[in-house]
Amino acid sequence: MKSKISLAFQKCRKENRPALLTYTVAGDSSKKKSLEILKSISQYADILEIGFPFNAPTADGPQIQNSTYRALKNGFKLKDAFQIVKNYKKSRNAKPCILMGYYQMVYSYGENKFVKKCKQAGVNGLIIVDLPWPDNKKFAKLCRKNSITFVQLISPTTSKERMKKIIRDSHDLNYLISMLSTTGGKLKVSPKRILKNYFKIKRINKSKNMVIGFGITNKTIGSFKKADGLVVGSALCKGISDSIKNRQNPVIKLNKMVKVLKNKII
Repeated sequence: MKSKISLAFQKCRKENRPALLTYTVAGDSSKKKSLEILKSISQYADILEIGFPFNAPTADGPQIQNSTYRALKNGFKLKDAFQIVKNYKKSRNAKPCILMGYYQMVYSYGENKFVKKCKQAGVNGLIIVDLPWPDNKKFAKLCRKNSITFVQLISPTTSKERMKKIIRDSHDLNYLISMLSTTGGKLKVSPKRILKNYFKIKRINKSKNMVIGFGITNKTIGSFKKADGLVVGSALCKGISDSIKNRQNPVIKLNKMVKVLKNKII
């Protein structure tokens, strides 16, 4: 039986467009607003990536770090992330959810307990930024056992041999990091070159979905329409920061932003 994540990609393929994946941090700007944002952007997003805040987000640039620190300042705990997903999944047009974060929090919580809580909340996928292959093999197996897609990360410097092994062991979704940078950095490589590398990797196993993340904004997203899916995160976190600064409603702001992104890929 196909996962909800795979079915979302299947639907997008039928519509001849890439899937739009959004990333926001759970608890930003508050638990209530965070849930409202997820419900609102579901109108246009195909899959929601939800970050669980960690006090040392080493892979993240300033925009996501700001979102993370706002959530933590509000006393956000991991259990709150599960609750937000659980409440979101009760909404009528709920989309597949991928929880994203750092291994230290998973380890402290306990791997089995963490995966069990994810399943109970309705989490469909997991990205653990600092748990690379092959160190993640045991954890990925635990996820599969609980019908949760473990998303493997592939960087531009991954060797071909290593890449083949990662894709062989991967579930139904892989994540290509477009460039060596923290999140939110400007594209240092041309979209043409990124796509060339992307399709070279896709040829290893065409049946597995692969998304591109890092450096995707409303200015660049249209250049990547041939990919299976595209992840936008930092731009949305900046949208929340800007709306707070200007005393606007981040829910309305993000709904408009995601609508613009969607229109650029259809």
